[in-house]
Amino acid sequence: MNAIGTAATVTMDPRTRRLLEAPIVPLLLRMAWPNVLIMIAQASTGLIETWWLAKLGTDALAGMALVFPPFMLMTMISAGAMGGGISSAVARALGAGKRDAADAIVLHAVVVNGALGVFFAAVFLAFGEAIYRAMGGTGGELSAALTYSDIVFAGGIFVWVSNALASVIRGTGNMLFPAIVTSIGVAFLIPASPLLIFGFGPIPALGVAGGGLAVVIFFVGATIAFAWYILAGRNAARLRWVKLRWAPIADILRIGAFSAISSILTTLVIAGATSLVAHEAGADAVAGFGTGARLEYLLIPLIFGIGAPMVALVGTNIGAGNRDRAMSIAMVGGALAFAVTEAIGIVAAIWPEAWLGLFSAEPAMIDTGAAYLRIVGPFYGFFGLGLVLYFASQGAGRLFWPLLGGFLRVAIALGGSLLALHLGARIDWIFVCLAAALAVYGIVVAIAVRGGVWFR
Repeated sequence: MNAIGTAATVTMDPRTRRLLEAPIVPLLLRMAWPNVLIMIAQASTGLIETWWLAKLGTDALAGMALVFPPFMLMTMISAGAMGGGISSAVARALGAGKRDAADAIVLHAVVVNGALGVFFAAVFLAFGEAIYRAMGGTGGELSAALTYSDIVFAGGIFVWVSNALASVIRGTGNMLFPAIVTSIGVAFLIPASPLLIFGFGPIPALGVAGGGLAVVIFFVGATIAFAWYILAGRNAARLRWVKLRWAPIADILRIGAFSAISSILTTLVIAGATSLVAHEAGADAVAGFGTGARLEYLLIPLIFGIGAPMVALVGTNIGAGNRDRAMSIAMVGGALAFAVTEAIGIVAAIWPEAWLGLFSAEPAMIDTGAAYLRIVGPFYGFFGLGLVLYFASQGAGRLFWPLLGGFLRVAIALGGSLLALHLGARIDWIFVCLAAALAVYGIVVAIAVRGGVWFR
């Protein structure tokens, strides 16, 4: 650490100093484990909700498969893209000893994410039917998709604001409080989803709409909890009612906007593949592919559990001028993410029916989902590697190579699939292209980061 950095740490929050000085492996594991466990728990609530909605029939399950990519896009942009930009800005400001700048970011973060929440709601409330029709939705599955979509996107501003506030807290290196809030939300959602879907006593059965309402209520509660924590002065970056300026907004958008493109590309792959499967094989196959691909999507919260600490760790160390330590953090995190996601993918490939059978017993659904998991599952490790290095690159403020890797993934996955279908191949070749795209994505990003592109 240079002399300026050493002097700066004297007046730093103890949590910030720990990010700069503590041994990397124990520090990363200590910061990651609550995030990982809670993100798994949060993802499990989505599975539970899908399991309950599957009881309403194949149309409800296929409708969820249509809504899941855009809803995950909203979540990834609000928490992972813009959220990463917010955490990175807070971490770099605190790492450089600029407390006032970190405080100013809080209000600007809420404004940026709030405005984007309103935009997303307007788009999907106005054009949701056209979007889901373009993805292959018809009849009962389209009706179910619109019912669920209208509710979750109407309340989507709470998704955006809660993720903005959580990202401010994570940017200080505090992973525990967001984890506690999420765990309380999980405890609420587990009984609330079936209660609102099927009704009980005076509570009417709301069907698909009940699942969406439970999700919105969770994010309203999370928004209140995070706002209280920051307003009570418990966070290293505090809310100050400052005049809005372009510089803090630009600092968030510089990383967040590029990260949003990466999130859009991830969703485009799954949404595009869903559309191709729908046009080639029908609703049962869409339900099978959507249920199988949901496991891939559920890797994102898991990787986020590892990646969110890396944004703070890398950003703080680069802000303090500790380049070698920042690179070591990236490599350790990349190896950890690869190992965890690869293990999940291999298990899913060996026993795909164990996963798919939780949701349906339809033969066509099982066959399509099993084919996807057997082909793509063994490549999940590359997805974990590339995505966690994307989070590390957010902390570094350098996103060109993760973005390029995302474009290559889209080109191989969808371009290859279209070519294969044009040549008369079966839909299994869609899954081959998806697997190849994951491998290229992870390898390209890893080689670039290890080669030192952050510092050129």
